[in-house]
Amino acid sequence: CSKLLSDTTVIQFYPSKFVLITDILDTFGKLVYERILSMCVDNRVSLPDNFSPESVNDTAKETCLNWFFKIASIRELIPRFYVEAAILKCNKFLSKTGISECLPRLTSMIRGIGDPLVAVYARAYLCRVGMEVAPQLKESLNKNFFDFLLTFKQIHGDTVQNQLVVQCVEIPLYLTLYSPAIDWILQCIAYRAPEVLLTEMMERCKKLGNNALLLNSVMSAFRAEFIAARSMDFIGMIKECDESGFPKHLLFRSLGLNLALADPPENDRLQILNEAWKVITKLKNPQDYINCAEVWVEYTCRHFTKREVNTVLADVIKHMTPDRAFEDAYPQLQSIIQKVITYIHDFSLLFSVEKFLPFLDMFQKENVRVEVCKCIMESFIKHQQEPTKDPVILNALLHICKTMHDSVNALTLEDEKRMLAALINGFIKMVSFGRDFEQQLSFYVEARSMFCNLEPVLVQLIHSVNQLAMETRKVMRGNHSRKTAAFVRACVAFCFITIPSLSSIFTRLNLYLHSGQVALANQCLSQADAFFKAAVSLVPEVPKMISVDGKMRPSDAFLLEFLCNFFSTLLVVPDHPEQGVLFLVRGLLNVIQDYTWEDNSDDKVRIYTNVLHLLSAMAQEAYIYHVDKVDSNDNLYGGDSKFLAEINKLCETVIAQILDHLKTLGKEETLKRQSQLALSFFNTIIAHGDLRNNKLNQLSVNLWNLAQKHGFADTKTMVKTLEYIKRQSKQPEMSHFTDLALRLPLQSRT
Repeated sequence: CSKLLSDTTVIQFYPSKFVLITDILDTFGKLVYERILSMCVDNRVSLPDNFSPESVNDTAKETCLNWFFKIASIRELIPRFYVEAAILKCNKFLSKTGISECLPRLTSMIRGIGDPLVAVYARAYLCRVGMEVAPQLKESLNKNFFDFLLTFKQIHGDTVQNQLVVQCVEIPLYLTLYSPAIDWILQCIAYRAPEVLLTEMMERCKKLGNNALLLNSVMSAFRAEFIAARSMDFIGMIKECDESGFPKHLLFRSLGLNLALADPPENDRLQILNEAWKVITKLKNPQDYINCAEVWVEYTCRHFTKREVNTVLADVIKHMTPDRAFEDAYPQLQSIIQKVITYIHDFSLLFSVEKFLPFLDMFQKENVRVEVCKCIMESFIKHQQEPTKDPVILNALLHICKTMHDSVNALTLEDEKRMLAALINGFIKMVSFGRDFEQQLSFYVEARSMFCNLEPVLVQLIHSVNQLAMETRKVMRGNHSRKTAAFVRACVAFCFITIPSLSSIFTRLNLYLHSGQVALANQCLSQADAFFKAAVSLVPEVPKMISVDGKMRPSDAFLLEFLCNFFSTLLVVPDHPEQGVLFLVRGLLNVIQDYTWEDNSDDKVRIYTNVLHLLSAMAQEAYIYHVDKVDSNDNLYGGDSKFLAEINKLCETVIAQILDHLKTLGKEETLKRQSQLALSFFNTIIAHGDLRNNKLNQLSVNLWNLAQKHGFADTKTMVKTLEYIKRQSKQPEMSHFTDLALRLPLQSRT
């Protein structure tokens, strides 16, 4: 394999061939070393890592010497050099100074290789092996590099030139083949090297007439701080370089990469930019130009104001617009935007950069354009601390968000939609016009028209408008003037016409309820009724199964949760003068009655139990909570006997429904459910019923017995429940609980 490294008949393949073959050589060297190391194991005790040659046994030494003698008998120079370099580490078995003696000899051997490309890769391999086995022997590495410098003029000799003519390879392409090897050699030398050595390297390069290839490798290999501190020196050397062969723009690109990592002296910064940009702006090839400009944009953003950034962006637009050159440079243009928003976090400053939005117009491929918009929005959400009303920011970001929104189509993935919606919502939350609530509402109306295809954005807008209505109430301390009352009604109307456009049924239900609560708090009673009626009429449309996080789940639990929340709101909603007593509660009960529940579900009974809690609360003289400045039914009816009679009628109807359901659970397989529901209903009566009523008292005893009848009741729960009743009986006006406790037997499990 190593013989192949003398063959340069396909010269462009040489660096790849070098990597493949040295990989085989490394494996070979490792296997030989491990084989000899295994021979040193004495009484099953292996050698320590820092062993000395004295602790190596004779057999291992003999084998090791045998390897070196075999290699020495290889006639050709290149295979002999590579194979010996591959097992260089094995010298540790023979003597302490073995490696330090071999390295200079191998370095000198390379002088016998005539082809400069083959020689430079041989030096790179020796440097790599040397750094691995003896990093302290840096002198040999330095000597290796200086040898290379001495033979560098061979590159322009007749032999090489003739070979290039035969293979039809141009000099610039040929020179780039040297870069990986020289870069590696210089990186090995520069590793933890003192400043003095690096300065000496620079001087050597100058003596060679500032060879561009070497200069490029020096800038790639040396520490960024070292290069940045001497930026003006390097610019001087670049200017003096011979233009033929290695292009100057690549040198400026390498310099720019260093200046992105380390800062040059402050006084030189503007001059450095001017010198570099003079060369970059003259580049005719758009690809060469953008590769350079991309690197120097970061330097400009890092050290200068928006004026310089604007000039650079204008120059990029000027170079990349002719013949639509930007279409082949989207990654670099994206990188430029990324760098600009990394350094400019003040968005009013960013959008006042005149050429920033025209620069965005170059992204005409939709998916790339959307990616760029996402980057800008992510930066805005991350860095914008205070809410804004700056018209420059709002107009620019609305345009960017509109671009993202308009990219959504039937094929867009749900994750992508969710991500875009989150970014747009982040922007909406950051917009605030302070006390100018009308302007704020106008913004939300405009946003609704622009982002109608993304449901999470519409949901956010409804929440934002509800919040706006509540802020208005807070400012007015609940006492609306004619103007604020009209404004709040406008907010309520916004929500009422937006909610039906949503597809998720539970989102609609919850928003109707939430918006109804907001309308009620702002004394918009007829509007609140409209929301609650809409919610009641929507309940029959709830499907049996709904999609939750991509999986189909039964909807019963979600419906139960919503209805419980709804009941707690209905307590404070006053009756409409033209609709009859408890019209909303009756309407909701009819809907629940007609809804088709799962056969094995007890949710209907659980809902009816919660209705009893509500009706019990409604029968009190004063309700347990109120909405400020809204008269609930306790004030409207003042405990009127007809009103209480209506509540009692409803209670009887609901209790009858619950008892009918308990009867249907009399089969053997449903007895456990019957027991649990009976006890739950019993607890409801104890907590909310008036047990001085004989019928109710008898019903509670029957339910207690039913819960225990078939042995499914939990004895601990029953005992605790009975103890609670006995404790309650000691309270004033609760003496009737004493009689009840005597009528509640505890059945044994037998």
